[in-house]
Amino acid sequence: MSTRHYPDGVLLGRAQIPGHSHPRVVTVRDGELFDITAKGFATVRDIAESGRAAEYVRNADGVSVGDANDIVANSVAASRDPAKPSLLSPIDLQSIKASGVTFVVSLLERVIEEQARGDKSRADALRGEILELIGTDLSELVPGSETAMKVKAALIEKGVWSQYLEVGIGPDAEIFTKGQPMSSVGYGAEVGLHPVSSWNNPEPEVALVVTSKGEIIGATLGNDVNLRDVEGRSALLLGKAKDNNASASLGPFVRLFDGEFTLDSVKQFEIALRVEGQDGFVLEGHSSMNQISRTPESLVAATIGGHHQYPDGLVLYLGTMFAPVKDRDGVGKGFTHKLGDVVSISTSTLGTLSNSVNLSTKCPPWTYGASHLLRDLAKADLL
Repeated sequence: MSTRHYPDGVLLGRAQIPGHSHPRVVTVRDGELFDITAKGFATVRDIAESGRAAEYVRNADGVSVGDANDIVANSVAASRDPAKPSLLSPIDLQSIKASGVTFVVSLLERVIEEQARGDKSRADALRGEILELIGTDLSELVPGSETAMKVKAALIEKGVWSQYLEVGIGPDAEIFTKGQPMSSVGYGAEVGLHPVSSWNNPEPEVALVVTSKGEIIGATLGNDVNLRDVEGRSALLLGKAKDNNASASLGPFVRLFDGEFTLDSVKQFEIALRVEGQDGFVLEGHSSMNQISRTPESLVAATIGGHHQYPDGLVLYLGTMFAPVKDRDGVGKGFTHKLGDVVSISTSTLGTLSNSVNLSTKCPPWTYGASHLLRDLAKADLL
């Protein structure tokens, strides 16, 4: 029996289905993928903004387009048959936002990147020096608290204060734009690395689906592909490090909150990462959401509110605690991707998001944007 990459629950996604010029909105019922695209509910955004997303998806009329597991399997780029349905990123018109430095391990690695100035050969020695100076007890700190501010003062005195420590334990969270609406890729797609990078890594994360009113209605898995050398040279290069063609993956589906699956469920997630290289290299790691330093609610509040509105809602990556340091090409050289790596991110409650690694310049270019979608929906009389 083949492995199932999607969970139980109320699932919402998008698929490319032969015979249709535009992505279709889909769900899974009893192992089959159903097309539930309808007038007024022709986008994931429309369903999210309805105020009753889980109820709508559970009861919407639909047409079966095939076995869900077969369609997931057909979504893998290397073996995809365009004559059959395949999954896309499960979001469409939402803004794609991300939060950073929300776990202590990630915090320490960002400081190391900065101190190394993007030179991965210096990372191992710096890691030991910085850990000796600041220890590992930062995970006990509440960002912005009086205790955190005392630690900040001590670190400044020692000469190791960093802009990453500022957003890690200071009062304000780091929130940035990961990508533009419609730019994310889904299960089985290639994820892209900017060709200038020689030190990079996957970032396995949970991403929350948030409405224009700031309501959190569901979650999915994400890979916030990161260029460590680029951001390490300067935090002002965050856009180049984070926002490139195919650099944001999400999926396989959004699991909607339905009373049984809630935000409290998300807070208990154990996220597994596996990287398999064509060179035989295997990297495994785990992230525990209960180690996050800022609550998901506080990260959403830092993103949307009176200070910033998102009329089509947003998806928010919550950050990662996993920063790979396992040596790949020799002692002290650390980890970096090689082309062809297969990255799998999984939880028992959200399924598995799997992608293969390529250069952003070699991944399929992003050519279908919001204007194309709206024109196609208008032609199909679905708006």
